[in-house]
Amino acid sequence: MLKRGLPPVHPGEILREDYIRERGLTVTQVAKGIGVARENLSAVVNGRAGISPELAVKLSEAFGNSTQFWVDLQKNYEVWHAERKVNRSQIEHFAGKDLQVAQ
Repeated sequence: MLKRGLPPVHPGEILREDYIRERGLTVTQVAKGIGVARENLSAVVNGRAGISPELAVKLSEAFGNSTQFWVDLQKNYEVWHAERKVNRSQIEHFAGKDLQVAQ
């Protein structure tokens, strides 16, 4: 669970700013280079889609970092938003209850 007040940056923004723009690349070049549709990569860099595990593998190969780096960026982003969306007060708690065999 992330305990931050500010939302994490969308992984697509990190991809766009730190990996594509910083290297003087375009979304079209990167999409072609990793074998994905330009529209799909554009959706990611513009925050309309997330980084799938398959895309994470391709990005890690293309930019020389780990697949886990990209997966963690996406996971942290999603968990931060989920923590704020879920109403915990309406969830029944089972921790500490004795295990009973259903009959």
